Amino acid sequence: MEENFYKNLLKSVAEKENQLAILIDPDKFDISETKPFLKKIPKETTHLFVGGSTVANGETEATVKALKNDTKLPIFLFPGDYSQITPLADALLFLTLLSGRNAEYLVGQQIKSISKLKNSSLEIISTGYILIDGGNYSAVSKVTNTEPLPQENIENIVHTALAGQFMGAKIIYLEAGSGAKFPVKPEIISEVKKAINIPLIVGGGIKTEAQKNTAYEAGADMVVMGTAFE
Repeated sequence: MEENFYKNLLKSVAEKENQLAILIDPDKFDISETKPFLKKIPKETTHLFVGGSTVANGETEATVKALKNDTKLPIFLFPGDYSQITPLADALLFLTLLSGRNAEYLVGQQIKSISKLKNSSLEIISTGYILIDGGNYSAVSKVTNTEPLPQENIENIVHTALAGQFMGAKIIYLEAGSGAKFPVKPEIISEVKKAINIPLIVGGGIKTEAQKNTAYEAGADMVVMGTAFE
């Protein structure tokens, strides 16, 4: 029977089991170092996310292939654009950039991806993606030509997350951006978690054990760490 990765995530959330995803940017990943890389990631890692804001053609597939040879961890695509989609992964976070108003990342890229997805066996998980100000000009802002939501306006962030849920998202992803100076504040995580009834992923700027635990305690179901392991 085919594995259902979203159902597994819901089960983990119901059982209050913290999930940890390590984000791998194919643009910065040396596939010849796959084995040592996998040995140094935390033992509690539950998922691998693969993707980046800008990735050269074919690099995502090569990265996923190398990882598949050496790990049984589920591999989720976290693509910056439709060109990064590969059928070799287990699941795809089908992202909608809810924090921005650029139609290309609200629906344009999604339509462009369909020719790759319509006959694919990838598990597609609709994800409401919300970029939060992490104190720097992130690659996501640059590529998508959108502004992050300020951390001070918690109500707006909560409303954006709820809008995503009402539009059918199965996951809400709060992202402070790669290399953020500071992560999403715990009070934001807490308020969003109280408002929604779907899993909550939090990433960007989470570099230490303390920051990771703060996110969990605030209500994150899954924490994403990336730069710390590149």
